[in-house]
Amino acid sequence: MSSVAVLTPESFAEHRSGLKDQEMTGGVPEDEAYIPTYLEAFPPLPEKGAPGEKAGEVAPAWGGKIRPIKASVITQVFHVPLEERRYKDNSQFGEGEEAKVCLDIMQRTGAHIELSLAKDQGLSIMVTGKLDSVMKARKEIVARLQTQASATVGIPKEHHRFVIGKNGEKLQELELKTATKIAIPRPDDPSANIRVTGTKEGIEKARHEILLISAEQDKRAVERLSLEKVFHPFIAGPHNRLVQELSQETGARISVPPPSLPKDEIVITGEKEAVALALSRIRAIYDDKKRKTTTISVEVKKSQHKYIIGPKGNTLQEILEATGVSVEMPLLDSGSETIILRGEPDKLGPALTQVYAKAKSVIVVEVTAPAWLHRFIIGKKGQNIGRITQQLPRVHIEFTDGEERISLEGPTEEVEQAQAHIQDIIKDLLVRMDYTEINVDQRFHRHLIGKNGANINRIKEQYKVSVRIPQDSERSGLVRIEGDPKGVQLARRELIEMVQRMENERTKDLIVEHKFHRTIIGQKGEKIKEVRDKFPEVIINFPDPAQKSNIVQLRGPKSEVEKCAKFLQKMIADLIENSFSLSVPIFKQFHKNIIGKGGANIKKIREETNTKIDLPTENSNSEMIVITGKKGNCEVARDRILAIQRELANIKETEVTIPAKLHNSLIGSKGCLVRSVMEECGGVHIHFPSEGSGSDKVTIRGPAGEVEKAKKQLLQLAEEKQVNNFTVELQAKPEYHKFLIGRGGANIRRVRDRTGARIIFPSPDDTEQELITIVGKEEAVHQAQKELESLVKNLDDVVEDSMDVDVRHHRHFVCRRGQVLRELAEEYGGVAVSFPRTGANSQKVSLKGAKDCIEAAKKRIREIIEDLESQVSVDVAIPQRYHRSIMGPKGSRIQHLTREHEVLIKFPEREDASAGSEASPQENGDVSPDVEFVPRKCDIITISGRAEKCELAKTALLALVPITEDVEVSYELHRYIIGQKGSGIRKMMEEYEVNIWVPQPEKQLDVIKVTGLVANVQRAKQGVLERVKELQAEQKDRMLRSFKVTMSVDPKFHPKIIGRKGAVISQIRKEHDVNIQFPDKGDEQQDLIVISGYEGNVEEACQAIRQLVAELQEMVSQDVHLDPRTHARIIGARGKAIRKLMEEFKVDIRFPPPNSDEPDKVTVTGLPETVDSAIDHLLNLEEEYILSVTETETLAAYMKPPSRYGGGGGGAGGADDGSGGPAKGFVVRDAPWNATENKAPDMTSAEDFPTFGTGVTPKQMSAWGPKKF
Repeated sequence: MSSVAVLTPESFAEHRSGLKDQEMTGGVPEDEAYIPTYLEAFPPLPEKGAPGEKAGEVAPAWGGKIRPIKASVITQVFHVPLEERRYKDNSQFGEGEEAKVCLDIMQRTGAHIELSLAKDQGLSIMVTGKLDSVMKARKEIVARLQTQASATVGIPKEHHRFVIGKNGEKLQELELKTATKIAIPRPDDPSANIRVTGTKEGIEKARHEILLISAEQDKRAVERLSLEKVFHPFIAGPHNRLVQELSQETGARISVPPPSLPKDEIVITGEKEAVALALSRIRAIYDDKKRKTTTISVEVKKSQHKYIIGPKGNTLQEILEATGVSVEMPLLDSGSETIILRGEPDKLGPALTQVYAKAKSVIVVEVTAPAWLHRFIIGKKGQNIGRITQQLPRVHIEFTDGEERISLEGPTEEVEQAQAHIQDIIKDLLVRMDYTEINVDQRFHRHLIGKNGANINRIKEQYKVSVRIPQDSERSGLVRIEGDPKGVQLARRELIEMVQRMENERTKDLIVEHKFHRTIIGQKGEKIKEVRDKFPEVIINFPDPAQKSNIVQLRGPKSEVEKCAKFLQKMIADLIENSFSLSVPIFKQFHKNIIGKGGANIKKIREETNTKIDLPTENSNSEMIVITGKKGNCEVARDRILAIQRELANIKETEVTIPAKLHNSLIGSKGCLVRSVMEECGGVHIHFPSEGSGSDKVTIRGPAGEVEKAKKQLLQLAEEKQVNNFTVELQAKPEYHKFLIGRGGANIRRVRDRTGARIIFPSPDDTEQELITIVGKEEAVHQAQKELESLVKNLDDVVEDSMDVDVRHHRHFVCRRGQVLRELAEEYGGVAVSFPRTGANSQKVSLKGAKDCIEAAKKRIREIIEDLESQVSVDVAIPQRYHRSIMGPKGSRIQHLTREHEVLIKFPEREDASAGSEASPQENGDVSPDVEFVPRKCDIITISGRAEKCELAKTALLALVPITEDVEVSYELHRYIIGQKGSGIRKMMEEYEVNIWVPQPEKQLDVIKVTGLVANVQRAKQGVLERVKELQAEQKDRMLRSFKVTMSVDPKFHPKIIGRKGAVISQIRKEHDVNIQFPDKGDEQQDLIVISGYEGNVEEACQAIRQLVAELQEMVSQDVHLDPRTHARIIGARGKAIRKLMEEFKVDIRFPPPNSDEPDKVTVTGLPETVDSAIDHLLNLEEEYILSVTETETLAAYMKPPSRYGGGGGGAGGADDGSGGPAKGFVVRDAPWNATENKAPDMTSAEDFPTFGTGVTPKQMSAWGPKKF
């Protein structure tokens, strides 16, 4: 019985190329009734037998001999006797030097070493690892653990190089193999002895190996035979075959020098007998050829020599092989054309014939073709010429640039064929190709090319021509056009038109300030792109930003250039108008108020005035705020900023009339004069009108008292300038300036009062720090100059002096890194004060500097000592919780007090809250102000200094103690004042620099406590009360907005009221400012809608919903039955078609869900007349689409293979299967996988799987693997 196998059921017919198409019928075709066998369906490939095997023999599946696999890891064991051990301490085996050495060797070589001690105290060493690692480790072990001996081996000097080997490889191998060190004498050393160092065993091995190498070399011999070079080809034979045969026969190595090498020595090496035999054979060949051969000379053109030689001299070898004649060629660089033929007389004739044949086998032909045609002859990527060279590979074609010739070289017949091909190509190209040249000014070349080659590429593609525009470096104006004659003429005409148009173009330069360039160009070139799009024929070129040039170049047709220029000029005028700039001096402390919370104030001013407002950086000393925009807008913004400053501080502004001609002299050099007035008058701002405005009004702004003082000084200066204006400059070292000014300006004020002149010192920002300016009447200026020069001269005379200062006061002067001494030096013209070293027990203090400065410094030191001696300490009790507030940010307030009152203020250490008495009750992270104050040690602040100054400092310190005031705030509003996560109260505390205490919620108190400085507390109280008013207004508004109305609407109308994606309900909410809530799915009353908001708005929203419901109630719903196959077409891609239809007919169309009981029912909802129209339209669409669907299904029925319908036989059993089930696929008989002998083995069979010994029940394994003991 045959076995049947079923193959893949998909489509075996696609893979069987030999089967013909069958008519699909209910029965089985005749050619498919037969089931082929496996070998018929899949014939095996013919097997290739191995050499020597019989044809019938089947080679084993895995080939013949299996090559053994060598292990990559090896193990070597060797023994070190006791007498040869280097370390013989047996007391600590495994821990001594031997173990350390082994560990070191293991790390260095990567091999594993194990030591063991034998009974005879010898050392057994086992080394495991890769071969290379084991050999290195063994060598090191022998060198470091075994005692070393040495011996010499004497061999002939000429044998030494064979012991060393190539690049010393043989020597290294020998040393590793024997674990010894072998020292070979240098070539210049006359000694022939080789020294071997190592163990006795190793020395013996090495000695044996060296003697073996020497013995081998003794058997070898070298012979050098000098024979005439002309006879070498006969000895070597054609292609060196003769000399190779000779080497194989004799076993000697024969080296014949190549023809290019001018040497006549032949070297024979090998065994002595082999060398002698080879020598006799070579001599015999030489003698025979010398006796029998003769020569003839012929003249052949030098150009043909290379064809006689052939590639790598092959042709010469072919002649030698064919005729036995050697052809001797002259050197290629010599001028000789004589060729000598050497051989037996009867063979010279045929050889000569071959020489002439080879010389004439290759010819060189030149074809004339215009140079411009060369690239067309070659073709795109060498296609044309490539076809010729493929057909005629032995022909070499060479094109020469700039020359009208093409060289062809190769066999005569092939060259003639190639020549004919090329000439045909040339004729064809000359008929259908043309070229022309036009001269174009080089400045127009880049415009012809266009941006990224746009223009030139368009011309090339449009006219199918090639256009060559020379590079700028060629300095040529010749443009060449090549291609189809008609295309060449058209391209030429267009290029000439372009050039003429460019020649008629006008170039105009616009002067535009460099600062406006980026604005005109816009971000990423957006604005300039708009201009270019508006004037496409005009090219606008901006200068390189690095050049800082103001010239913008326009180029194009005259009329367009003019229009573009006017447009740009208008744009620039607008920019200039909008770039008016004003600088407003605002006191630094008010900058944050002008910015506002989150930039609110400054943003509002910018938006409302349409200006750009720039404030100085936080760490900048500048007080100027710069406003940029239109002049009127800038002035409005300035007034608003100044108004904010006036509200925040007692700032007065006044105007002084001073003639404009005096403004420059009042400002002074680099503003020094007006700056001195501003500094003297407490930092007022003095603003002069811009130069050229003609205005006489000078604005002074600042604190009221200081403004009046500045006004008086300005008017006085103006009067002086009008009467007599005289200026002198004086040089003085910067360190003298403070001394000249004096404490609080006392010295300079005396000079000014005596002389009436004004003395101006440079500010820290001035470059000329030594320049002092004296301004006033000439007489007064000279008098002041004389006094100052006298003072400076005295300061330049350096003297030394000393004074006694009690040792107990020294520390005050040198503490804090000599702060007091530095202040003395700055104040008194750089005087150097030196106190004795600590522990010297000396009272003498040295002073060095100008005499006047020393006297002033001594006086000041005495004052300081007097203060120290009369110093008292005053304690001020202030609760510790206020200390941080008193100190101010970074201790600024205390620093100001200490400088102003010349006292020292010391704060106590902070007391740990857990260490003291029971903690005071706290709210909002601060101590409750209701707790009675009991002074503790940590509350006492100590003030040290003069008694009267201490009292003044105490009063000032107590003034810094914060006060606490209550503010009436309803308990219900507390949480709103605190704000989300305390943000509201934190904002107020930061803004007013106070601490606000809100009582605990459970107390329900209607009071809030504000703690801080008096002025801050008053501002904070006002702020809290304003916030309360805001919150009350919000509460009232919330009550008004909480009006609610519930209306009943049939749930079926809810989706319509909501609308698509909530569009309808969102519109109602937005229009009436109400909140509308629909019932949730689980609610009992599904018809109730809740509307909340202002009462009037709620009523309007209710009315709108009622009106919408009334419209919906008028609507009707009708069902229409449409074939489900047309639904997708009616709906359209992503519902686009059905949405359009619903909008057109003002209806709602609902299609059935996928698993509906009535898949053809479609519901249309809307007004009666629109519903009817929509249904008619849908039925028309159905009728139209159903025809298309029917056609598609009919066509699909023809396209499907019959097997899918179950009507045809797909396999052997097709006729029996009347159910139309799937085909069984391709069937074969006698498949190997179904053969009886190949059936799967029975795993339970004891015969197939016998057991070995008694069965052992496997132990239950743990999920974590075997147990470890």
